Amino acid sequence: QLQLVESGGGLVQPGGSLTLSCAASGFTLDYYAIGWFRQAPGKEREGVSCISSSGGSTNYADSVKGRFTISRDNAKNTFFLQMNSLRPEDTAIYYCAAERSGACPPRITIAPFDYWGQGTQVTVSS
Repeated sequence: QLQLVESGGGLVQPGGSLTLSCAASGFTLDYYAIGWFRQAPGKEREGVSCISSSGGSTNYADSVKGRFTISRDNAKNTFFLQMNSLRPEDTAIYYCAAERSGACPPRITIAPFDYWGQGTQVTVSS
């Protein structure tokens, strides 16, 4: 059974850091692009970042550029989102997703992604 499981969420103060992980089971993600999305209460799910299958191409939403870093460890079938300088507006449920073509879409939208995790809550508050 194909499964993605996020972890690493929690409560952090503004200006703090968190690293989210996304572990895959049931399939290898070597040939998939991986995306991170988030959904705040009352808002639509939005793309945060994407990394290509090779790791050679990444993109980020403007709101997180310079603060978030996406990475992957294909050997461990695990993917990461390092989040620094967190702000209250970063509060959301964060999801990882896998895209079969291996390439990140120019805009990080939901449609190209085939498999999704259940999400992990990130709360930024003092």
